[in-house]
Amino acid sequence: MSQVRIENGIIMFYGNKAGRVEDGCAVVDPMFKGEEISRFLERQRHIREVRWMDGMFDRLMAGGQEGTAAQGLKNVRVWQLKPDVDVYMKFIGYEETCRKFGPPDQENYHAVYDGAAETNDLEALYMKFGNDGSALPAGYRGHSLSMSDVLELYDSTGSSFYYVDRTGFQEMEFAAPQQAQGQTMQL
Repeated sequence: MSQVRIENGIIMFYGNKAGRVEDGCAVVDPMFKGEEISRFLERQRHIREVRWMDGMFDRLMAGGQEGTAAQGLKNVRVWQLKPDVDVYMKFIGYEETCRKFGPPDQENYHAVYDGAAETNDLEALYMKFGNDGSALPAGYRGHSLSMSDVLELYDSTGSSFYYVDRTGFQEMEFAAPQQAQGQTMQL
């Protein structure tokens, strides 16, 4: 039996759930990235695109099954204000931002994380990204989640954006990114 194979839509790499295949796109955790898995994926005629996404292994393992629940989970991007924006825009509530600067503008933000998460629950995501910074996921390039940051939950059907407010989250409109922020390899 091959050490790299696809079983029920799950990419198995030496017995580990490395990623999933859905609608011609393979989404694979980058910790498995290497020549062997890349060659395997290139040989699969039904795979048109490969995306390397942090957290995919954890998501599949937390699902405890062959990916059904994991497929219902959305991916997450964390947006933070760019270093060169007005310092008074940072770490303030949604109403104050709108009053002083207008609605949050995607041009003032950059993505500091793009990956899979084990949940779509905003509070759980806040705990994951808003801790003291000691346990932030691999690939996270920003400060701990704070007021004025934006969480984006997305999948193939679209995106939802949530401003981290004084208490809880404020759903908001936000221009969609030009293209997925993750690493993409076209086959």
